[in-house]
Amino acid sequence: MLWIKAFHIVMVVAWFAGLFYLPRLFVNHAEFADGPVHERLSLMERKLYRFVTPIMWLVLLSGTWLAWLQWDALSGEIWFYLKILLVALLITYHFYCGCLLRMFAAGKNTRSHVFYRWFNEIPVLALAVVVILVELQPF
Repeated sequence: MLWIKAFHIVMVVAWFAGLFYLPRLFVNHAEFADGPVHERLSLMERKLYRFVTPIMWLVLLSGTWLAWLQWDALSGEIWFYLKILLVALLITYHFYCGCLLRMFAAGKNTRSHVFYRWFNEIPVLALAVVVILVELQPF
C-alpha cells in the first residue's frame, strides 16, 4: 500500500503543477488576444492540458485504489467525504480549464486578466484544505 500511496502523492503533485500553471497561462493570454503571442500561448495551453489530463486520471485511479484498500477505516469519516467533494470540484475545475483553453484558441475570451488571476487561486485553496483534511482529520 505504501507504493500506491507514494505513486498517488507524486501524481497529485504533477496534476497540481498543471492546475497551477494552466490558469497562469490564461492570465497572460487574456492580455494578448491575437498575434504570435496568442498562437504560442494556445499551443502551450493545449500541450499542458493534454499532458496533465492523463495524470489526473492516474490520481483518481490510485486514490480510488487507496480508498478501497482502507474502506473500513474511511467509510465513516466526514473528513474523507469532504475530501472527495473537493476532488470532484477540482475535476470540474480541470475540465473547465479545458473549455477555457478552447475558448482562447477560438479567440472568444471575454474575461480580463484580473479574473484569471483570481481563478488561478482556486486550486491553491483547494490543495490547502485537502492537505488539512487528510493530515489533521478534523472531523
